[in-house]
Amino acid sequence: MADLRVHSVLVTGANRGIGLGFVRQFLQMPKPPERVFAACRDPKGQRAQELQNLASRHSNLVITQLNVTDPTSIKAAAARVEEQLGGSGLNLLINNAAIAKMSTLDGETLEDMIQVYTTNTAGPLLLGQAFLPLLKKAAQGSPGSVLSCSKAAIVNISSAAGSITSPFGWDKLQVVSYRCSKAALNMLTKCQSLGYREHGILCIALHPGWVQTEMGSSSGDTPPVTVDASVQGMLKVLSSLSEKDSSTFLNWKGNVVPW
Repeated sequence: MADLRVHSVLVTGANRGIGLGFVRQFLQMPKPPERVFAACRDPKGQRAQELQNLASRHSNLVITQLNVTDPTSIKAAAARVEEQLGGSGLNLLINNAAIAKMSTLDGETLEDMIQVYTTNTAGPLLLGQAFLPLLKKAAQGSPGSVLSCSKAAIVNISSAAGSITSPFGWDKLQVVSYRCSKAALNMLTKCQSLGYREHGILCIALHPGWVQTEMGSSSGDTPPVTVDASVQGMLKVLSSLSEKDSSTFLNWKGNVVPW
């Protein structure tokens, strides 16, 4: 993690679970980012209480209202972040916000498919578009041409459940809409890497592991990976990435996950 030096980072779904874990770890770095933007739907609500407590102790933490399914909300958040950055760019966009519907293959519905896909796949697409100018500015302001997460990057939090080659955990949870949305997110990551490489932006999909979060525990079993272990592992992976890793699908330990 020592080599990950970013001026600014934005994390979606930052009020709980892995998103909150990212915020905590960034704030605890020996040299933390000058701006940590923690985005969530209701910054003043009860579910954001832990973020509010952190913000009272860390002046570099900025809680940002953002609904990843609402294009107007996304554009407004990008404008607020740009204002806060005062002319500098955004180094790291972590698309973490996601939902899952606990349905079976036979019980999947059109409404669930649309809602899950909108949040998990279309949301990261729109966020990449909205924050592209700030990511480009960060890349342009960073010395050298080598891609890295310290320069400018989009990190899409995916899942091995979206692997077509090896569908993770099918025997425990079918969650078809979630699986489809994550497989599509992996393709989006590939598309972003192809489209944004010329701007100096690295794009990566990460599987955080089976983590002890509200979503991770929905099968009724206790996941083997803690939030802290997952996030620390992912940050270590991010610190080691270079141009050759852009567009790949890795897990929290840095191993390649089959598409």
